[in-house]
Amino acid sequence: MPGRFEVHSPLETITSLFRVTGANVRVAIHANYNIAPSYEIPIVIQLEERQLVQARWGFVPTWSKVLTTGYKMINARAESVAEKPSFKKAFKDQRCLVIADGFYEWKHEGEVKRPMYLRQKSCQPMGFAGLFSLWTSPEGEQIRTCTIITTDANELVKQIHDRMPVILPVDTYDLWLDPRVHDPALLQTLLKPCDPELLEFYEVSTKVNSPKNNSAENIRPLKT
Repeated sequence: MPGRFEVHSPLETITSLFRVTGANVRVAIHANYNIAPSYEIPIVIQLEERQLVQARWGFVPTWSKVLTTGYKMINARAESVAEKPSFKKAFKDQRCLVIADGFYEWKHEGEVKRPMYLRQKSCQPMGFAGLFSLWTSPEGEQIRTCTIITTDANELVKQIHDRMPVILPVDTYDLWLDPRVHDPALLQTLLKPCDPELLEFYEVSTKVNSPKNNSAENIRPLKT
């Protein structure tokens, strides 16, 4: 998917990794261990310069009449994102990086769903490939919204789910964010599963099932 993720790294770590200078930090960073759709999240965009800004998770096309459209568009499939009417324009010139320290998936075993936490072995934050939109409400309020692009699961994630977020290598950030790059074929080459050797996962408490539970305990390995 993912349908939930978390961010807990301090601002200094995020700005260093994503190369955002102090003057271009436009959002406060607070640890959130249980991010659900419609939550406000930090993303990285590039205009003249790279910026760290806030966006609502759940993409709302500019032509939509209601903000709730975003509940259906928390993810965009890599296979169709360049052609789907909702995402086509944003794919060409409104790309972003969605910041995450880790994400959750639920492993189905019969009728039981066991929450798993996935992160990089390095414990560094990740940049998910994303798209953003500037939506204007009927009252004239402008709201930035975003989606996370997903692809087929790699060999590790496949043990839990058949889809995963596109986790971009750091050396592709410049290309992905560059608003002057409009070639869908070139951009599409970036939308692939990451190396499974970079990731790890473990089971966590079912407390994460409820977005109301928001603490570091959500990412601690389940005691067995």
